[in-house]
Amino acid sequence: MTPHPGTAVVVLTATTLPAAALPLLRTATRVYAGGGVDVALGDGPLPADVADEAANHPVVVLTDDPAYSLPGAPVYRTAGAALVRAAQVMDTLRSPGGCPWDAEQTHESLRRYLVEEAYELLDAIDDGDRAALLEELGDVLLQVLFHARLAADAADDPFDVDDVATALVRKLVSRHPHVFADGPAVWDAQTQENRWDELKQQEKRRSSSVDGVAMGQPAVALAVKLVQRAGKAGLPADLVPAGDSVGERLFTLAAQAQLAGRDPEHDLREVARRFADQVRAAEKSAKAAGVELTADAWRAHWPPA
Repeated sequence: MTPHPGTAVVVLTATTLPAAALPLLRTATRVYAGGGVDVALGDGPLPADVADEAANHPVVVLTDDPAYSLPGAPVYRTAGAALVRAAQVMDTLRSPGGCPWDAEQTHESLRRYLVEEAYELLDAIDDGDRAALLEELGDVLLQVLFHARLAADAADDPFDVDDVATALVRKLVSRHPHVFADGPAVWDAQTQENRWDELKQQEKRRSSSVDGVAMGQPAVALAVKLVQRAGKAGLPADLVPAGDSVGERLFTLAAQAQLAGRDPEHDLREVARRFADQVRAAEKSAKAAGVELTADAWRAHWPPA
């Protein structure tokens, strides 16, 4: 059943309306309050036969449920509407009567999940899989919401997801004075990157160009970041560590790749993924031939066709 052209679903965030929905509200014959929306904001509660009415008259449904929909009707959401709902769900899971597993978690117990979800997101990006990208971004967001909710329960120096978001907004605004203030104009991405680093250095009051680099990140990415930071501070390329040990040779290769404009972490990951595909193909080929994977069998089926 096709709804009337004036019919729409409007998702509220703390009773904030998306501006694009205002014309529809003015022309609607009925405005219904669904989900957790106060009935007083509409003409009455959401009826069970709203789809039938919407087929003949312009009807607007107000709801706080970002998943609600009327078949064929457009949905208008205030930016971040679903984020508010996600934070509410996380709060319910961690509150009394929620999930026992969620209630037992700590920042430390969740560490491995944060790392795993970040790598699964990288896989989705590398694979160009849009459905997986959407899902994995949600899993990474869950980690942010979870850690923020844990922080709200802390006895000392608690903070919550709103504090996290407020700090982020403050950072984004301060690092983009050309957008949110009367800062110097930025004409290209490289200029903005340099400006970002300058502002960051001023804010953090760091004494070294490599202060603040996450030393726990994968070694190749760490080497690249250190060389990048030191290079921006004027370190000559010939001072990059070199030597005969495995670690020194790997560092030199990573540094050379970074200085040449390459991303060695990405390049190495591509080779590793290709190697994994070759292993699977060789195993499949040997299995189809009914042979045991001895060293000779590996050689006979490698590289795979």
